[in-house]
Amino acid sequence: MEDDEEINMNCKEHHLPELELATSQVREALKCILHTILFIRSPGSVVPYDVECDGFDLTYTRIASDNTTSKNIGHNPHNNNKGTTNTNPHHPQQRISMLSHQGISINSSRMHSNVENKVDDAIESFFRSLSQIGPELMSGCMVLSFFERRSSKQLFGLVSHEERVIWEQWYLRVVVNNTPRPITDDSAAVIERQRLQDTAEGMLQSVLLKVFELTAGGGIDHVPPVMYEFEIRNTKCNNNNTKRNSNNTDVDERETVYARVTNMPPLIHLGN
Repeated sequence: MEDDEEINMNCKEHHLPELELATSQVREALKCILHTILFIRSPGSVVPYDVECDGFDLTYTRIASDNTTSKNIGHNPHNNNKGTTNTNPHHPQQRISMLSHQGISINSSRMHSNVENKVDDAIESFFRSLSQIGPELMSGCMVLSFFERRSSKQLFGLVSHEERVIWEQWYLRVVVNNTPRPITDDSAAVIERQRLQDTAEGMLQSVLLKVFELTAGGGIDHVPPVMYEFEIRNTKCNNNNTKRNSNNTDVDERETVYARVTNMPPLIHLGN
């Protein structure tokens, strides 16, 4: 007989700045944020891999998966020693990672092996969990939780009791703006596209800076010196201004957003 219990005692909660993004920007922005946090909080040694965003003028560091290691790691200018951990102390994410895990030397393959799949699955689920808050506006909230498992025997060893002790959670609320963007080449449309792009990019930068601020200055006493895991959930956002529609309308809106994202054409390059 098994018993699984979730405990949130002494859990640190981090609430990141809200993002408002166009539908075409959401997937890449969420990958950037989630992979950055997972890289910083990864236990043990990792192989870093720098990713240049297609839709933003940003580069972030993530844990290299088997695919990125075998196909791309040799072409990454930030990784001069193929297959080894980059320990450049001037790289902000790597500096925070090293500070967070001083004295911890463990095999972290269990956590890293399915990071990419879990992130991708969570983002797909996010699009299906969106709630309508206004015309052409949908919102959703992601929660990234880190936890460790603690097992114990009860009733003369006949009952296996497992606790999932959550020690840190990251909350991110995203507003998805489906308002059509100008696509013509006249100067007014180009200026408006650039304004929207700069606004979204600035919001994403603010979120990343907040991540660095919280991990660099928030202390590491709550980080367990053992192997730990993570999960990503999608929850309803607390918003008093949320527009309440019928269940059928909510489902239709979510499916419409997901269909738009799935069939999204290539990003429009901004002109001068």
